[in-house]
Amino acid sequence: MNKVLIVDDAAFVRVAIRTILEKNGFEVVGEADNGISAVSKYKECKPDVVTMDITMPEATGIEALKAIREYDPKAKVVMISALGQESKVREAIINGAKSFIVKPFKEEQVLQTLSKILSI
Repeated sequence: MNKVLIVDDAAFVRVAIRTILEKNGFEVVGEADNGISAVSKYKECKPDVVTMDITMPEATGIEALKAIREYDPKAKVVMISALGQESKVREAIINGAKSFIVKPFKEEQVLQTLSKILSI
């Protein structure tokens, strides 16, 4: 079973992602609501993949992505954000994000993206 860490400052988004993943055979090993706790949860939970919002308090998703990739260069992080601007997508990919999903997302989109990333 693939282990996932969900990072988003909005509780309803974390619940939505958790619901999609758990009913499709993923194990949610942790949740975080900001970039700083995302990094410590990553080290603690050792997930196979992370879903990461960009705009969050304390540290952005991109800052957390950089810290996680510094700690584990093989980390698989998928950005999920309403910020679909090309510059944010490019910044996330340059800093090691494996893919980018724009909110509002569809269940199939989340499942296809995570399955693809986990097979790499």
